[in-house]
Amino acid sequence: MSERSNPRVDAVFANVNLATMVGGYGEIMDGAIAVHHGRIAWVGARRDAPRAAVIHDCDGAWLTPGLIDCHTHIVHAGNRADEWEARLEGASYEDIARNGGGIMSTVRATRAASVEDLIRVSAPRVSQLLAEGVTTLEIKSGYGLNMTGEANLLRAARRLGEILPVCVRTTFLGAHALPPEFADRADDYIAEVTERMLPLLAKEGLVDAVDAFCEHIGFTYDQTERVFNAAKRLNLPVKLHAEQLSEQRGAELVARYRGLSADHLEHLTPAGIAAMAAAGTVAVLLPGAWYFLRETRMPPIAELRAAGVPLAVATDCNPGTSPMSSLLLAMNMACTMWRLTPREALQGATVHAARALGMHDRIGTLEVGKRADFALWDIARPSELAYSIGFNPCQAVVNGGVMRERDAGLPAGF
Repeated sequence: MSERSNPRVDAVFANVNLATMVGGYGEIMDGAIAVHHGRIAWVGARRDAPRAAVIHDCDGAWLTPGLIDCHTHIVHAGNRADEWEARLEGASYEDIARNGGGIMSTVRATRAASVEDLIRVSAPRVSQLLAEGVTTLEIKSGYGLNMTGEANLLRAARRLGEILPVCVRTTFLGAHALPPEFADRADDYIAEVTERMLPLLAKEGLVDAVDAFCEHIGFTYDQTERVFNAAKRLNLPVKLHAEQLSEQRGAELVARYRGLSADHLEHLTPAGIAAMAAAGTVAVLLPGAWYFLRETRMPPIAELRAAGVPLAVATDCNPGTSPMSSLLLAMNMACTMWRLTPREALQGATVHAARALGMHDRIGTLEVGKRADFALWDIARPSELAYSIGFNPCQAVVNGGVMRERDAGLPAGF
C-alpha cells in the first residue's frame, strides 16, 4: 500500500490508524495519508510519509473513508407522525396508503413547497448525517409525481450538494406511487414518466440514476421494465425498490438490466439472489424501515452472503417508514437485528455503498487516486462504529482534502 517515492502533496494526515477498507478493514496502524488536489496521493506507514507543508496531527484517531448513505428520500416536506401513531393502533401500511395516506400524504406537502422551502427543511436532516462522517449521499425524488414536483425535488437535492460539504447523487423515482390525477390509469402515468418527465429531467442534468417501486401497492413488473427501458435509452443506470412487501421478481428484473442495486429485499427469492450475484448488483439493506414498520421477515442475509452479493447499508431516511438520519444507527441495527458483522456493516457504508452508486472507482476506500473524503473517529477499534447506540464518535470530516470540524453546523440562513 505504501510508496517510498515522494509524490507531490498538499497535506499529510499523520499519527493516525487507517481503516482503508481494502480487503476487509485493511488496517494500517500508526499510518499516514497524503492529499494532492483533493485526491489521495499516498497511503502507508507514518515513517514512510512524504514531506508536506501542511501536516495534520490526528492524535492517534482512526481514519476511515467518508461514509456513504446510498439510499435516502431525505428531501421532502411534512412528516407522517400521525400515520405512525395509526399503525401503532392497528392500521397497516397498505391500509394507510389505500386511504390516501402513505406516500401521497408526503406528495401533497411536497408539491406545496418551493425549492427554497425544500432546501430549508431538508438541510438539518442532511447536516445530521454529515456530523456522523457522511461525505456522499444519494437523494431520491418521488414525492412530486408530476413534472414540477419532481424537478423541484431534484433541484433542491443538487443545491444541497452545493451549499453543504457533501457529494450528492440524485435518483429519479417518478415511479414511486400513482398520483391521484392518474387514478386507475397506471399505464398512462408510466407513459408520462418515461416519455416526458425522465427525458426532460435528464436533459436538464438532474438525474444520475433511475429507480422505481416494484410492489403490489406500487408498479408491476412490466411497468417497471418500461421505466428501465426509458433509462437505458438515456444511458442512465437503474436500481430498484424490490421485494419489500411481497415477491414481485423485481430483483431478477433489475439484475437483468445490470442494475446498480436492489433495495429492501425482505421477500427476495433464491432466483433473485442468483440473478443479483451474476450481475454484480448490490443488495442495499434498510433496517430502519424494517424496524419502523415492525416487520418480522428479514432479508436472506446468510444466502446473500453465501452467494457473494455485496451488502450495503443505508438509512432509507424518509418521513413514512424510516424517519432516521443516522447511518451509524443503521449499521448497529443491521448487526443487532440481522447479524451482520461490524466489518460487514462498515463495508456496507463505504466500499459496497460506493458500488451501489456506481462510484466505487472514486470513493469508498482509502486508495491512491480516489477522492480525499475521510472521517476521523475517537475509537479504539473500527468495530465500535457499529457498536454504540446514540453515540457519535466522529471528530472531524475531510471533504476533498479539506478538513472541517464535526459540528461545523449549517451555513448562515438555515
